[in-house]
Amino acid sequence: MKQLLLFLALPMLAFGQSAPVTMSPKAAKIHEKALTIDTHADVPINMMKPGFDIAVAHDYEKDRSQIDFPRMVKGGMDGMFFAVYLGQGKRTDEANAEAKKKALAIFDKIHETAKLHPDMAAIATTSKDAYRLQKEGKRAMFIGMENGWPIGRDITNVKMYYDLGLRYITLSHALNNDICDSSTDGDGPEHNGLSAFGEEVVKEMNKLGIMVDISHVSDSTFYDVIKLTKAPVIASHSSCRAICDVPRNMTDEMIKTLAKNGGVIQINFVPGFVKKPSQPHEMSLKALRLKIRQTDLSDDDKKVLRDEMKSVNEKYKSDMPTVQDAVNHIEHVIKLTSVDHVGIGMDLDGGGEVVGLTDVSQIGAITEELVKRGYSAKDIEKIWGGNIMRVLDQVEKSAGTI
Repeated sequence: MKQLLLFLALPMLAFGQSAPVTMSPKAAKIHEKALTIDTHADVPINMMKPGFDIAVAHDYEKDRSQIDFPRMVKGGMDGMFFAVYLGQGKRTDEANAEAKKKALAIFDKIHETAKLHPDMAAIATTSKDAYRLQKEGKRAMFIGMENGWPIGRDITNVKMYYDLGLRYITLSHALNNDICDSSTDGDGPEHNGLSAFGEEVVKEMNKLGIMVDISHVSDSTFYDVIKLTKAPVIASHSSCRAICDVPRNMTDEMIKTLAKNGGVIQINFVPGFVKKPSQPHEMSLKALRLKIRQTDLSDDDKKVLRDEMKSVNEKYKSDMPTVQDAVNHIEHVIKLTSVDHVGIGMDLDGGGEVVGLTDVSQIGAITEELVKRGYSAKDIEKIWGGNIMRVLDQVEKSAGTI
């Protein structure tokens, strides 16, 4: 349902089968050498579907999937943080227990995938793992959790997830939870930032060596985390509010504060977070959102909505952001802070898509654009993986002192 909700909420277009990316010799050489890490991949949504095989190349035009191992190889993507994602539900004891059960099933699927395809990929938990797997020609599967709901109100669950390979937790998703306030809950703030339990969660994450992810959280939650944390924090898939004014994005002051903390913002490629649609387009999208909220959708209903969305987006196709628009967010962060505090978390398979990059096989387009703008190989290596690996190392090192 996350994919359909994002499909309805954001301007997206179908551009057909992914075309090969044309790269200059210079960009190709830089791309080949750099450790390329994306910090937010929703491919587990597809992995949990019967019949989906991540080891087989898929066609975006046919099934809308954006990530699999063959396309990661084709695009030169060395590693991704696979998201254990659950949309926020009820917060009763029963619902929390069910969320935990579903989260553990996703962990099991990721680990099962590593066991089934040891020649193609492996679980990674450290920067050393990532660099080693790159040399071996294998894909690194890091694990992040999008939405802390599966923690419930039991702090011991944090350690259990860490032991399963978890290395970041996005504290909330679209709604408030028992940890903190979300940036997009229609009912407004519940805790005015972190809850008392949320403070325990952040402290436990610091103690264990799990990166605190402030994507999706409210501004007040962000500042509460910054005051409390003993280690750098990340925004695993967020963009810049100064360029695209939506609550999910970070203000310039937040980005500068994140940099002072030593953290990194990983730029999100979801269209509505990269570039705001025109007013007529937005009104058409709102009408479709109302339809999805009226009742449970059958497959036929979903097809009708997809067809309507395709028609609307064709009409307003000039609204669709490009790779250049997305790189504008990267450059904005660099100008605000430095090249040491920005990376890439495209949110592929969760709504991420821009003109020129519809699946993971096309990520060379980002490197090409950065080269065109005059960034050095060293800069690009930091943006693609160096910065997030540095933070992962710092969080791991800090854990031993807390």
